[in-house]
Amino acid sequence: MENCEAAGASPAPDRMDVDGKPSSHSFRYSLNFPTIGLCIIINNKNFDRGTGMNQRNGTDIDAASAMKVFSKLGYRVKIYNDQTVKQIKQLLTDVSRMDHSDSASFVCILLSHGDEGVFFGTDGSIELKTLTSLFRGDHCKSLVGKPKLFFIQACRGTELDDGIEADSKEDTTKIPVEADFLYAFSTAPGYYSWRNTMTGSWFINSLCEMLSKYGKELELLHIMTRVNHMVAVEFESISTLPGFHAKKQIPCIVSMLTKEMYFYP
Repeated sequence: MENCEAAGASPAPDRMDVDGKPSSHSFRYSLNFPTIGLCIIINNKNFDRGTGMNQRNGTDIDAASAMKVFSKLGYRVKIYNDQTVKQIKQLLTDVSRMDHSDSASFVCILLSHGDEGVFFGTDGSIELKTLTSLFRGDHCKSLVGKPKLFFIQACRGTELDDGIEADSKEDTTKIPVEADFLYAFSTAPGYYSWRNTMTGSWFINSLCEMLSKYGKELELLHIMTRVNHMVAVEFESISTLPGFHAKKQIPCIVSMLTKEMYFYP
């Protein structure tokens, strides 16, 4: 089964200084570092009975696929299975405190149950912002000015999408602390996210296929548009549960990137 704007407000003080380099005004993130970076995969399949959450069959396929494709892109990939909320927070806190000076970027892939704005550990939920904010410019200095990419396979609510028939025819400068993040959600806000128990989730399946095909050719947001297309067009739920059959899904890409992200020089 498929499972604040303020009138006249002056600039806020909490921005980060970054060292400018001759290429600082390039519209492409630099990969001129010893490594492209670290990729952390948190793969939650089994949940404490008290949570009432089902086992996420198929998620191991997602984790293995993501490890393979990001390894091929040059990332040092680490998978952490069945992490509690405390373990997730500690893990990402430790990673955010690492020295990423030799890295061009950072990737985090989150695979679990979820709801709008929250991600589930094996024993409960935590706000996504609590996790992602660990990597803000004022918290993780060695990733300032570098892309921080989060790919999130989790439900964001319980709404189901029926679908609709369509006709085909750098001197030193300051940057916002929230800059250079990309959040790629498997589904739109409020919606259910589909996962096949045998082949993995629609989103991670599509993400890995498009990265494998175009990771050495296209810019990241172009790739993500193709991911959106693949999920939207090529997948539809098959279910014996009332109301769950023939449903659709569309990923949601939220970008605060300030440059183009390529995975090749």
